[in-house]
Amino acid sequence: MFLFPVIYILSFLISAYEIYRGRLHRVLIFFIFGLSIYITSLSLTYKYGFRNWIPYMQSFKEVLIFCCLGVLVWTMKRRIRFHIIDILVLSYLAYTLLYIFLPIGDFTIGEKLIAFKSISIFPFIYFTGRLLDPGKIKINEYFHYICVVAIAAAVVLLFEIIPGRQLQTMTGYTDYNYFFFNQPETGRFGLSFTFETDTGLKRYASFFSMPLEHAAATILCISVLIGMVTDDKRRLKINNFILLTFACTFLSILFALSRASFLSYFIMLYLYALITQRKNWLKTFHYGVLALLIAGLFWIQGDVVSFIQGTLDFSNDSSVTHLLDWLAAIDAITSYPFGMGLAASGRVAGTLGASVGGENQLLIIGVQCGVIAMILYAVIYTFMIKYAFRFYRVSLGPAKKLALVVFLLKIGLIIPLLTSEAESYSYVSFITWFFSGLLISMMDRYNNGALEKGFIGRFHHSL
Repeated sequence: MFLFPVIYILSFLISAYEIYRGRLHRVLIFFIFGLSIYITSLSLTYKYGFRNWIPYMQSFKEVLIFCCLGVLVWTMKRRIRFHIIDILVLSYLAYTLLYIFLPIGDFTIGEKLIAFKSISIFPFIYFTGRLLDPGKIKINEYFHYICVVAIAAAVVLLFEIIPGRQLQTMTGYTDYNYFFFNQPETGRFGLSFTFETDTGLKRYASFFSMPLEHAAATILCISVLIGMVTDDKRRLKINNFILLTFACTFLSILFALSRASFLSYFIMLYLYALITQRKNWLKTFHYGVLALLIAGLFWIQGDVVSFIQGTLDFSNDSSVTHLLDWLAAIDAITSYPFGMGLAASGRVAGTLGASVGGENQLLIIGVQCGVIAMILYAVIYTFMIKYAFRFYRVSLGPAKKLALVVFLLKIGLIIPLLTSEAESYSYVSFITWFFSGLLISMMDRYNNGALEKGFIGRFHHSL
């Protein structure tokens, strides 16, 4: 167990050293290997009696981001040409920053700062990727690292499934959450309700913070896998490592038991088959859906039917919770269109026992900072999908791969964003926004004529 905090600290030190050496893209080492085990490492540190270390360990991600971004701004040699997404991200950051100082809500400046970090850390991550020179990054190396994390997660998952015991029952997870976030033990398994279904089935998180983050991490990995195996002519290049990783992601998505991510998993595969015109895949999907419908009508009975029906008609406890939180948030936004102030909704507000609404990233932003901030976030997200798809169609090499990854990843995370506070999943959020910024950097160079043969060659060499 002690290996988790050791890996966490070691990945931070490696990234910090690489930033010191000027290899700023190596911050991804911590994002991938450190943030994937973030809560497990901190809860074990608490369990082993090193409580005083935790505030410092919690700040590792922010320290690296601000150091990396600071160096990039300080050493910037050319004036940045702002893309529309750059302007939108800066506008969102400036607008939400105002809410720290505006006299809205009853929370302290410290509580507002924590809430601000929760909903507005992503612009800093985005611009870290945006200001990097994409020609210096071997993007395929980091794709492989993400696959390694997925394989490791599946191995840990197997050690949970076989004895039927969730890892978090052994890491001090509950004590850590109660001490730092005022979250008491709930549910049948001594953790929280997110670790179980309404019918009493266990949901597994592997070494992630919760089953929902575990499921979202599979969305990230399957996007990366698709990007890795697809060449410029849409041909597939599959090897044993790819097959193993794919099997691991499927195992993870099954036992995380997240309906949102499970649906997104297959939507992404279907969408990929559609945009790459894989007719055999599409036929398989269509026949598979038809077979499932027939099976549902004639053979599948009991808990499975109840689970599906409860999801569709919002009659089970989980769906009812979503619906009630959405209605509460919508009512709050209608009453306070300019927001109720930072820390009024989301995980920070939940820690303070004063959360309004929730279970939806857009609504959480809207309750805190109003309709304008919510619309800005939605537009940024939509535009990233739009430009990623456009760039995928005209680019080559790693640029094309990254565009496909970002496009599918953003599509895949739509449903989780609408049913949870998905930006709180540090591992997925940090990598997603870093890749988004890096993609816009590639687009900027392409639009400036930098993607000529030499530049494309450098990218191909990085593979």
